[in-house]
Amino acid sequence: MATEILAPAGSIESLKAAVRCGADAVYLGGKAFNARRNASNFSEAELAEAVEYCHARNVKVYLTLNTLVSDGEFETAYDAVRCACRMNADALILQDLGLAATVRRVCPSMPMHASTQMSVQSADGIRILEKMGFSRAVLPRELSEKEIIAISSQTDMELEYFVHGALCMCVSGQCLMSSVLGGRSGNRGLCAQPCRLPFGVNGKGGNNLSLKDLSLTDELHRLEKAGVCSFKIEGRMKRPEYVAAAVTACKNGIENKKDEEINKSLKAVFSRSGFTKGYFEGKLGGEMFGIRRKEDVEGASGVLSGLQRLYDNENPLIPVELTLTFKENEPMKLEASAFGFSTCAVSELCPEKARNKPLDRDGLSQRISKCGGTQFYADKINIDFTEGLIASAGAINGLRREALELLEKEIIRREDIPVASFEHGLKPHCGKLKTTHARFFREEQIPENLDGISRAILPIEVSTEIVERLCGLGIEAVVEIPSAVFSNGDKYVEMLEKLKKHGVSLAWVCTLDGVGIAEKAGLPFASGFGMNIYNSLSAEEIKRMGGRDCLLSCEISASEAARLSGDLPRGIMAYGRIPLMLTRNCPVKNKLTCGECGGKSVLMDRMGVKFPVVCKNGASFVLNSVPLWVGDKKNELRNIDFALLYFTDESKDECGRVITAYNNNEKAHGEFTRGLYFRKVL
Repeated sequence: MATEILAPAGSIESLKAAVRCGADAVYLGGKAFNARRNASNFSEAELAEAVEYCHARNVKVYLTLNTLVSDGEFETAYDAVRCACRMNADALILQDLGLAATVRRVCPSMPMHASTQMSVQSADGIRILEKMGFSRAVLPRELSEKEIIAISSQTDMELEYFVHGALCMCVSGQCLMSSVLGGRSGNRGLCAQPCRLPFGVNGKGGNNLSLKDLSLTDELHRLEKAGVCSFKIEGRMKRPEYVAAAVTACKNGIENKKDEEINKSLKAVFSRSGFTKGYFEGKLGGEMFGIRRKEDVEGASGVLSGLQRLYDNENPLIPVELTLTFKENEPMKLEASAFGFSTCAVSELCPEKARNKPLDRDGLSQRISKCGGTQFYADKINIDFTEGLIASAGAINGLRREALELLEKEIIRREDIPVASFEHGLKPHCGKLKTTHARFFREEQIPENLDGISRAILPIEVSTEIVERLCGLGIEAVVEIPSAVFSNGDKYVEMLEKLKKHGVSLAWVCTLDGVGIAEKAGLPFASGFGMNIYNSLSAEEIKRMGGRDCLLSCEISASEAARLSGDLPRGIMAYGRIPLMLTRNCPVKNKLTCGECGGKSVLMDRMGVKFPVVCKNGASFVLNSVPLWVGDKKNELRNIDFALLYFTDESKDECGRVITAYNNNEKAHGEFTRGLYFRKVL
């Protein structure tokens, strides 16, 4: 497909700014189930109006339903899907596996775009998205140009990539910081952005979780060559002037037009210490970090009025061919054509013989070409006329208005998207907490005491000797495919194939990339941390893919988990430091080298709370300050089949003590958290 500029629309004002400045598509959300619930967003009536406005101007509309959905919200989510079909949205942007499966089933003709919240980073994950029925993937911001090229060379799927706007420190869809620390979930559209607050390294100050904003508006031809078809602008929470500036900068980039004034205005209207291209160019490090400074805030006031003028009035966006029939004894007729659509307006009046100066070809062309105030401009004019005739300016203007209004209605008109009824039909789950799984970050952590452990989840670089020892003990040896795959997919396939020969029977996957890698390696999979299984239909989708069991999201409450349906075995994390962030740019490296860190660094917030940082396989994990513990709450965990002890930075002895404490139903030792199991997450 041709490339498109895809603009954010958090309000009707921003939508008009995007369209009038030349966006080819916009993405917007309703009042629920979108990742920017704090934006103004759109009511159902406003959504219908927005779609009609955009379609009349040949602009596509993608509706965001890109959050996790609970079982109790599925009827409402289905209504949102039905609404999108009724108003003929051009695609749905989705994160939740269960909701995606529902859309595929009830309205298969509605295009599905995989949100960047799905964390798909490789061609292996793209292959799984294709099987799920997605037509487009929104790639992570963390990908480099080479990695984008590697993906596009292996798929025909449409690829979308962010070219301007905010950069989260965390890989999208893998952040639990806002929900764990403040009860407001980024996966549910209410991120409180705690990462923008000060976080020092090892007691030294700084904002080591805050990145500069991204800007690739001058690299769009490189992106197109790399295989990207949609250039996405972040910013549904930002004002219309920002949207106007960003769309205009992208248009300039496509047209190879240099406009330093717009570039300066774009930086002034919103930036954090300027812009970065770090991920795209593969240049990570301290240069990517930045905050919203006083001068960044003050810079906006001087450019707003100038940017408003970019979208104050309707811009003629659509070229139209006009054909006028102006003959004696015939009613005046005007045909209007654009994008393969044609309409015809016929006047009640016939031209009259001129007593003085008749209308000639140029005069008629001039009159019907005046499309001002509409989205049309006269691109080609044909005149079929008899000389010596005249008609009033009002009659000709009225004919032109009617022809263009008819053409607008024809362009807007779409075939209805059929929607089937929704009923999941899953039987209640009857689970009982019988087994315990243990996940180890490093093989050196594995203790001698593995009493009660039925499954050991091992790092992918584990030795074959460890695998054979565990298998000899009757423990299921499972290997974790890292959540940060990026360009390492083939390497991980080789590692799995080797380990499979020594007894590894299952792959533990953290993203859909892992599902694709396990498939390549000929291993079944279990759905692990990072897969965001939040409802019954997501668990059912894992089962449909061939998953053996699933770990439920850490954001689900114990009561919600107990009510999930379906027969796929499911479990929860019973112990562990919850990974609050998966990052590709190590926050510690903003201050220290890897040698200076030694793998023992912490981030410290304003209150002096310490968050350990551990690194492996080209990624970093920011861990919660205290471990989760529900070992003494097993009787309150209903309809759960297994518990997971999730080891990260513990020593071998500490792992052994935790296993013993869990087996003995002991209360936690030292500081701990119950996570989100017994409190509400917004």
